[in-house]
Amino acid sequence: MTVLKTSVRNFLAHKGRMALSAVAVLLSVAFVCGTLVFTDTMTATFDKLFGSTASDVTISAKKVDDAQETGRPDTVPASLQQTLLKVPGVASSYPDVTSDKVTVADANNKSISPTSGAPTIVSNWDPTETKAVELSSGNTPRAPADAVIDADTADKHHLKIGDTLRVIAAPGDFHVTISGIVTFKTTNPGAAVIYIETATAQAKLLGDSHAYTGFGLTAAKGVSDDRLKADVTTAIGAGKYTVDTAAETKKKDKDDVGSFLNFMKYAMLGFAGISVLVGIFLIVNTFSMLVAQRTREIGLMRALGSSRKQVNRSVLIEAVLLGVVGSVLGIGGGIGLAVALMKLMGQAGMKLDTSELTIKATTPIVGLAIGVIVTVISAYIPARRAGRISPMAALRDAGTPADAKSGRIRAAIGVLVCAIGAVALVGAGQSDKASSGGGLLGLGVLFSLVGFVIIGPLLAGVIVRAVSAVILRFFGPMGRLAERNALRNPRRTGATASALMIGLALVAGMSVVGSSMVASADDQLDKSVGADFILQPDGGQPLTPALVAAIKSASHMEHFTEYAGVNAKVTLPDGKTVTKQFSAVSPTYADDLRLKTVKGDLKDAYAKNGMSVNEAYAKDHHIKIGDELPVTMIGGTPAKLRVNVITSDDTTVDHGAWYTNLATAKQYLPADKQPLDQIMFAKAVDGQAKEAGASLTAAVKDYPQLKVRDQSDFKDLIHKQVNQLLYMIYGLLGLAIIVAVLGVVNTLALSVVERTREIGLMRAIGTSRRQLRRMIRLESVVIALFGALVGLGLGLGWGTTGQKVLASQGLGVLQIPWTTIILVFIGSAVVGLLAALLPAFRAGRMNVLNAIATD
Repeated sequence: MTVLKTSVRNFLAHKGRMALSAVAVLLSVAFVCGTLVFTDTMTATFDKLFGSTASDVTISAKKVDDAQETGRPDTVPASLQQTLLKVPGVASSYPDVTSDKVTVADANNKSISPTSGAPTIVSNWDPTETKAVELSSGNTPRAPADAVIDADTADKHHLKIGDTLRVIAAPGDFHVTISGIVTFKTTNPGAAVIYIETATAQAKLLGDSHAYTGFGLTAAKGVSDDRLKADVTTAIGAGKYTVDTAAETKKKDKDDVGSFLNFMKYAMLGFAGISVLVGIFLIVNTFSMLVAQRTREIGLMRALGSSRKQVNRSVLIEAVLLGVVGSVLGIGGGIGLAVALMKLMGQAGMKLDTSELTIKATTPIVGLAIGVIVTVISAYIPARRAGRISPMAALRDAGTPADAKSGRIRAAIGVLVCAIGAVALVGAGQSDKASSGGGLLGLGVLFSLVGFVIIGPLLAGVIVRAVSAVILRFFGPMGRLAERNALRNPRRTGATASALMIGLALVAGMSVVGSSMVASADDQLDKSVGADFILQPDGGQPLTPALVAAIKSASHMEHFTEYAGVNAKVTLPDGKTVTKQFSAVSPTYADDLRLKTVKGDLKDAYAKNGMSVNEAYAKDHHIKIGDELPVTMIGGTPAKLRVNVITSDDTTVDHGAWYTNLATAKQYLPADKQPLDQIMFAKAVDGQAKEAGASLTAAVKDYPQLKVRDQSDFKDLIHKQVNQLLYMIYGLLGLAIIVAVLGVVNTLALSVVERTREIGLMRAIGTSRRQLRRMIRLESVVIALFGALVGLGLGLGWGTTGQKVLASQGLGVLQIPWTTIILVFIGSAVVGLLAALLPAFRAGRMNVLNAIATD
C-alpha cells in the first residue's frame, strides 16, 4: 500500500512532466479506437441495410465463377414465376430486375453516379422495396417512363420531380422522368438508387422481356425460411438456380462488403501501430529522464529501506496510471475521430448516420489494454534502472551514470542487426522474382529499422557533429552549446530522433516507389504506346455497344482498336487446368502497343486461333512456341489456341497479359456471353491528330462516363491516381509524425527542467533570454535534422530496393523525388524550431535566483 501511495503522489507531483506522454498515449489509442468504431459502424450500417432488403427466400441465377463481363446481369426465365406461386408456403412472389452496370446522366448530360466508388443501381419497383425505403414525395413508377430516385442523390445533384434522366445501359440508352423521391429507412451508404417500372427494366436493362434477375418470396404465416427454401428447391429443381434464405442472402452481401471493410480496417490499424511504436520512444524518454531527475529521491527511498523491487514497482505503477489516464482520454478521442471520419465520408458521398454509431464492448477494452501495456513495456527499462540505483550513487547531483560496457554491447548488437538488414535488402534487390524479393525486402526493412534504433546513440555522436559543423557554427557560442547539449546524452537524443526517423523513413520510401511507378509508366507509354487516344470509361464501367459505335463514327482516324477481357479455362502442358483472363484485342493493337517479345512476332498473337503467353509464366510452366493449348472460354465452347508469341515481362503496361484476337474469342462464345470492351484505342491519320481529337470529343459528347484522353492526359491520370494514394498514406503517417514531434517537445521540456540550475547559472554570468531561447531552439533543430537525415537515408534505401524488387513487374525506372526529400528535410528543421518554442519560452522566463537555488 505504501508503494501505491508513493506512486500516486509522484504521479500527481509530476503530472505536468508526463502530460505529453499522456497525449502520445491518447493519440495512439484514439487512432486504434477510432478505426474500430468507424469500421464497426460501417459494418453495422451495411448489416442493417442488407437485413432490411432481403426477402424471406431469394431465387437468382446460378453463380458462374469468372463470368464474362457482358454488361448485363445474369437472368432467370420469367416463366419461373408461375411455378413459384404454386409452391406451398409462398405468400407472394415478386420479380426483381436490378443492374449496376449503368451510368445515369441528368438533363445537362452530367453523370449523377457517386464519385466515392459506390455503385449506381437501377432496379424495378415492387411492394417489397418499402422495407428499405419510403416514398417521401411524388408517386411510385406507374408509366413506362416513370422513375423514383433516392433523396440523397436528388439533393446532391439538385434533382426534383419532373426532371429528366438518361440511363445508359448495355442494351441501349433510354430516358425516364422523375415521378417520386424515396428516403432510405436505414442509412444509404453512398449508392445512387433509381427505381423504374418492371416492364421497362426488363426491356431496357436486360434486353429481354421474358427474363428477370431473380425473385423475392415472402413466406406464409408459420412457414420458416428454411422450410420454404427446401420446398422451392424441390419444385424448381436442385442446382438449377441459387436459392437463399434471408439469413444466407444477408451473409453473402456482408461477405462481399466485408473484404473491403476488413482491408480498410487492418490498413488503418497498421498505421495506428506505427503511431504506437513512435509513442513508445516518447514514453521511454519520459521515464528515463524522470528517473534521472529523481535519482536523489530514489536513493533516499533506498536508504530508508525500500527494496529494488519496490522502487521498480513504484515506477511501473506510475506507468500504469499514465496508461490508464491516456487510454481513457484516447477512447473518448477515438469516438470523436470516428464521428469525424463519418462526416468526411459523407462529404465523399457515403452517407453514414452518427445516430448509428456502434461502440462494441471490446473497443474500450482493446484501447485500455493497448495504452496500459504499451506504457508499462516502455517504462520497464527505466524502472529497472531505477531499481539498480544505490543509496550512495543517489547522493550525487547528476543522474544515473552511463554504463560504458552496456553502451559498447548495444553498439555491437546494433551494427550486427543493421548488417543483417543490409544483407537482406541487397538480396531483395538482386532477386529475380518479386515474391522472394518482397519477403527479403520485408526482413530488410524490419532489421534495418531495429538496427538503426539500437545504434541511434552511436549515430548521434557522428551526425549531430556533422550537422552542427554545417549549421550551428554560424550561431557562435549558442550554437556550440546547443551541439554539446544534444551530445550530452546520446541515448536520449537517439531515442528522440528515432521516433521522427520512423515516420520520415516510411514517407521517403513510399515517395521513391510512387515516383518510380509514375516514371516507369511514363517511360513505357513513351516507348510502347503508339495510339494517339486512349478511351476508358470512369468508374470501371465497360463500353456499351452504342458508345463503341459513337467512338467509331469519329473522322480523321487511321484505325480503332477494341480491348476486352475474356475469362477462360486453360489446360497447360503439364495437364493442370487454370483460369486466365485473355486480353482479347483487335489486330491493330500490335501498332497501338509495341510490346517487346522474347520469341515470335507480336502480330502473330492476333492471328486466327493464336495467342501469346508472358515470359515468366511460360518459363515456369514449360510453355513453348508452337504448343497448342486447350482453351474453353467461360460460358463458351472448347478451342485449341496455338502459342505464337512469348512476350517480355519488362513492361509496366499490360504486365503479364495473355493476348488473343477478339474475333477468335468471340468465335467460341454465344451472343449473350460476348464481353464488352473495357478500353479502346484510336490512331489518327498522320498530321490530323488535332482534327481527330475534336471529332472524337464531339462523337462521345453524349456519354459523360467517357473522357477522351491523349497520351499526355493519360499520364496525368496516372500521376493523379498515384498521388492520391501517396497523399492518403502521408495523411495516415501524419499522426505518427505528430507523436514524434511531441517527443521532441517532451525531451526539450524535461531537459529544461533537468538543467534548471545550469540555465540559472548561464543567466547569472550574462546569457540573455534571447540567447538562451536560441540555444534551445538550435538544439531542437539539430535533433530534428538528425532524425530526418537518418530517416530519409533509410527510406531512400528502402524505396530504391522496393523499385528493384518490382522491376520484374514493370517498375523499371528508378526515380528519386528530390524535391519531396528536400522539402521534408527543410520541413523537419521547421518542425524542430516549432517544437522548441514552448520549452525555450519557459527557459527564458526562469527566475535566475530560484533556478540557481534548485537542487
